[in-house]
Amino acid sequence: MTPKVFAASVAVSLVSTLAFAQGGGRPASPAGSSATQVGGKYVPGREAPVYQGGKWIDITYGRPIKRGRDVFGGSGDQYGKVANPDAPVWRAGANVTTRLKTEVPLVINNKTVAPGEYSVFIDLKPNNWTLILSSWPVQTKYDPNNKEALWGAYNYTPDKDVVRAPMKHETLPHSIDQLAWEFVDMSDQGGSLAVMWDKTMASVPFKVGT
Repeated sequence: MTPKVFAASVAVSLVSTLAFAQGGGRPASPAGSSATQVGGKYVPGREAPVYQGGKWIDITYGRPIKRGRDVFGGSGDQYGKVANPDAPVWRAGANVTTRLKTEVPLVINNKTVAPGEYSVFIDLKPNNWTLILSSWPVQTKYDPNNKEALWGAYNYTPDKDVVRAPMKHETLPHSIDQLAWEFVDMSDQGGSLAVMWDKTMASVPFKVGT
């Protein structure tokens, strides 16, 4: 994709989103977040127990709605093109880049990820998804002249990858209308980071490092 075609593609996407927001009074893909806290404990309090000493793990993202689409349909090169039409990898959400912030080290795919904030992408292949944590900075508003940060996953390159991990791919018994990231099977030792949309859930296990 040439720079002019890329800029036009992003511009069309932004105009469509703004038009939807103006027409309905709400953004087409509202902002979402999910968080968990590890390593703390409840201590007795005068009125109620208080959770103290925990460290946060947060993920923030845009929440596209299915709106009747087959979001992961297609085969071969056409697989997932509704969810991710033309970026090198999927932003795993909508609008701005999905971001993971952790106050604790995370061990993912046998690699320790230091506390900090990371961009989150998924390489979509049929029944073969790969989670990517990247050090790419993000744009909060689209700027075609800014080559040092990403809008969504456009212009992503793998040179800033921090870790890649295969995702467990599951078919749900029901359809999730609005994309959601969640922390599942959590304990102080770790858990899994999962994304759900339509009848698909993909997850990656992690451990809390030291």
